[in-house]
Amino acid sequence: MNDSKLHQEGVNRLGNVLVPNDSYGIIIEQKIQALLQDLYKEGKREVSASELVREIGLRCCNDSSILYWAAKNNIPVFVPGITDGAVGYQTWFFSQDHDFKLNLLKDSGELNNIIFDAKKSGALIVGGGISKHHTIWWNQFKDGLDYVVYISTADEWDGSLSGARPREAVSWGKINEKAKRIMVEGDASVILPLMAGALFSRLNKK
Repeated sequence: MNDSKLHQEGVNRLGNVLVPNDSYGIIIEQKIQALLQDLYKEGKREVSASELVREIGLRCCNDSSILYWAAKNNIPVFVPGITDGAVGYQTWFFSQDHDFKLNLLKDSGELNNIIFDAKKSGALIVGGGISKHHTIWWNQFKDGLDYVVYISTADEWDGSLSGARPREAVSWGKINEKAKRIMVEGDASVILPLMAGALFSRLNKK
């Protein structure tokens, strides 16, 4: 595809996924600005990223969204890089003429409590980047993850965190030396459904 032509037509590309502007920036601006206005009218002046994500799930999403079901079941969703993208931009933009703040450190406290309250900790890490590191980072303060599965297409040789194998996290104490760990090299959009299907099949047999 010609990316210059896509840009001229108002279409953004994520690998092999095409995202028209009216399915991303415009609709996110409308929904997030309306959500933030409602929160502000309700007296909210500060929220954590997970609290904002919960409100998005409850107020902006329908039952086809993972954020909707997470919110309905009181499952926190942490987004450590929430300021990097359209939702973060809209939140910043809203804050320019409203006394409204995102408290990222509050999420750190909640993650800390989750880790230290758990008898054992495990992680299914799909892809890499800041979300991967946030997960393994917090576990180093409590003897490391006990179970972990990585799914990624990233290479190890360039020294990136995204391509780092589980054994590297052992050197930092982010994964326990005795942990059950595995790296699945492959496209998560193919691998993850296969893993889920196998899991459901095993559970049904029980």
